[in-house]
Amino acid sequence: MKRILGSWSGMRNYLEQEMLADSLKGRVQYFCNSFRKTYGFELIEIRVDGRARKRFSWQTTAFQHYREKQKQCHDYTPRDAWTEFHKFIRLPVEEREEFTDEEFCEALKIYRSLSIQESLYHSNPIVRMFAILDRRVGKRSLLKLSQQIQKQPHWLQYFYCLRLKAEHLYLNEYPLPR
Repeated sequence: MKRILGSWSGMRNYLEQEMLADSLKGRVQYFCNSFRKTYGFELIEIRVDGRARKRFSWQTTAFQHYREKQKQCHDYTPRDAWTEFHKFIRLPVEEREEFTDEEFCEALKIYRSLSIQESLYHSNPIVRMFAILDRRVGKRSLLKLSQQIQKQPHWLQYFYCLRLKAEHLYLNEYPLPR
């Protein structure tokens, strides 16, 4: 992570203080945990009002993939999971709901290099998440984006609704984030 974006504290300061919409400051927090004996594996977590809302790590991605496959086939084994996981992780991020910490960092790097308009309509859903939480997105843009909530991945719909509600623009046709 350091190689891509500098220190975690600098990244966190950017995400929570510089980039985040005023209506969400103090509510949205970013955490990064490194675990002993797992060199290079971090867990990045986005918390809203103290509750974990999205995790980015190899472990959570693998676990979610295993859980989904086990629902489809009850005799699915961990060995099968690892074989298929390597195929799954090669899918583009646009086709998945779970992401690694590296994909989080790469999306942040992309987001920081683009204009806010390009970020709002980027194919990478993580880049769109950063954009929807950005202070530069005004109320007119948010209202326009509210028409696209249903087209977003389920996990991203939460962040769209969160921002709309924080700006008092929430439309009753979508369920409120819990």
